Amino acid sequence: MNILGYLYLDVEENEKNKNIIYFFKNYADQYKKYLYIIDRPLVDKKYVYDYKDKLVVLMQDHKILLINCDDNDEKFNEFAEDFIEDLGSIADKFSYKKIIGRPKSWKEKNIILNKKASDIDMKLIDDIKLPESDKRTVELLISLLIGSINDIDRIKTAQVPENLLDKIKQKIILFDTEQTSFIYKFLNNKTVKIQGLSGTGKTELLLHKLKELYTSSNDAKIAFTCHNEILANNMRKRIPDFFNFMKVEEQIKWKERLWCIRGWGNKNNKDSGIYRLICDFYEINFYTLYSKSFDNACATAIDEIKLKIGSPENKDFKYLFNYMLIDESQDFPGKFFELCEMVTENTIYIAGDIFQNIFHEETIDKNFKPDFLLNKCYRTDPRTLMFAHGLGMGLFEKTKLNWLNDDGWEACGYIIEKKENDKIYNLKREPVKRFEDLNGQNVLNSVDIIGVLGVDYISSKIIDILAEIKKDNPSLCPEDIAIIFMDDEKYIYPVADMLRYEIKNKFKYEVNIAYESKEKITNSIFVSNKNNVKGLEFPFIICITKTILQNMGYRNSLYMALTRSFIKSYLFVLEDNNITINNIKDGLKKINTDFCMEVNVPTEEELRVIKHNIEINKEQNKSYAEFIEGIFNELQIKKEFRKQLKDMLEVAYPNSFETEFVKKFIQTNNELIKEKININLNHR
Repeated sequence: MNILGYLYLDVEENEKNKNIIYFFKNYADQYKKYLYIIDRPLVDKKYVYDYKDKLVVLMQDHKILLINCDDNDEKFNEFAEDFIEDLGSIADKFSYKKIIGRPKSWKEKNIILNKKASDIDMKLIDDIKLPESDKRTVELLISLLIGSINDIDRIKTAQVPENLLDKIKQKIILFDTEQTSFIYKFLNNKTVKIQGLSGTGKTELLLHKLKELYTSSNDAKIAFTCHNEILANNMRKRIPDFFNFMKVEEQIKWKERLWCIRGWGNKNNKDSGIYRLICDFYEINFYTLYSKSFDNACATAIDEIKLKIGSPENKDFKYLFNYMLIDESQDFPGKFFELCEMVTENTIYIAGDIFQNIFHEETIDKNFKPDFLLNKCYRTDPRTLMFAHGLGMGLFEKTKLNWLNDDGWEACGYIIEKKENDKIYNLKREPVKRFEDLNGQNVLNSVDIIGVLGVDYISSKIIDILAEIKKDNPSLCPEDIAIIFMDDEKYIYPVADMLRYEIKNKFKYEVNIAYESKEKITNSIFVSNKNNVKGLEFPFIICITKTILQNMGYRNSLYMALTRSFIKSYLFVLEDNNITINNIKDGLKKINTDFCMEVNVPTEEELRVIKHNIEINKEQNKSYAEFIEGIFNELQIKKEFRKQLKDMLEVAYPNSFETEFVKKFIQTNNELIKEKININLNHR
């Protein structure tokens, strides 16, 4: 199995087929069209055929080609008949039949049989191009063959919808060549890294890989983990739904064959986190986040396991897992991966965003090479992604916060056009098929910056935007919208409460305050602070901030929040009259009109300053223990009360970095502890 540019190849190359493969490889690369050459449906291993000398060529907007690489027409026709029958069976299995019908409905229109090597030329490519009315049908057939199964209830019809929201929602999603390779290609590496931008489908690919691993063995023990608790909870709900959707017959055996839990965990529940489960399995000390940093806790676990039972090289070493899948890897420290490798027998699949932490050293390390690199974002409009990158890195401002070398820009999917002796870069992105209805057309801006006079005006301005969105999108649902507060300040809580009241009153929509519920709830507008949005996506995002701060962590959160949308993001800024905002608006205008960022390349001195500031930022990153201790010191909490308050926090709000929320909890419970002590003293 090889990846050849835009071509995905799942057949062995030989003398009979090599010229055909070479032709389609050149075609795919020249026209930048994803193209797949297979010899059986990839979605299930059970589909095998006796006839070997055949190719199935899949091209979007073209009929499917069944090519005979030999002269045995009888055996080829037998294969073709079986193949179409199997494709019809797969369509029935995934309920596609109610949209595309039985094979007799699409066979003649969408499949060309028994083409020879001599038939393959550009004239044939032109001849098999489909009219608009048949394009969606062939896309659905391709999705079945490569395992990129779409929810047919979301697709709804073989015709293209008219309104924009439904066009984007009902777009047929096909894996590209790199995504397809990750799912079906098994590497011998102990660790397989997949890196990609936000919205490139990393989590979805991990789900497909999980299904492949789980169904390939009857007893393999598999762990799926991520750092964020709300994302872990969301994934624990998504996995059974995904398995049902993919028609997996094996029952999920939770805590026996499959765990979906966050990274750390708490001492009261051994199944609350990967690190906690490891400590229980190997009977070693468990350290809470109040006593050690996560990196130190994992390092200590490694040493204690080696001391107790030896290293994995020891033939008697007992592994906890056979496979592990780690999502949002950029949130974990290095020792966590080392610990996971130690306790996992076979392969660890690690998915991370090279930009999710835009100030991580890997974003500027040209030597960092993942096994699979995804640089096409299928969730977010390319203009939104460009703006979020530009804003996150300070590219629109005189003093930039980060800069990538040319390899880094290209790894992130950018096309570089250099001007004025390489002092100015025009950074562009290739169009993405999901947004072809928007690309090249000013149908709408993908991001709007909205000035707000003050905190008291936020809720009314949001109500106006919601009314506008609802008017323009008749099929809008409450869960299509997220409202995210970027500031770590007290004002967000009364404003969120006001929004809950006003939204229910005006639109009759329920509101999910996610920093309380810690989950995404259907049929509700999602309202949150910046800490609960990873792994989620919405058609529309509204971000609120008082001012654009220079803080690197804040810029990273802003980038992450803005890229949660797949139609439009709104950025509310309270202070709307400073130079920074004006420069950012100019950068956004360029993106919305010309579909590119025009940025000045930093000088050597500026690059040295950028690197120095990134190093300082890394040193200033606090562990959770330091974060809590800082609040204790600020509130002047007595030493004798701190242990009890830490234990209470660990149960009530584990891993929460929400400063005002944690402060309020500590203050309230500190008073309760003091009252209890006074009562006990009075009773003596």
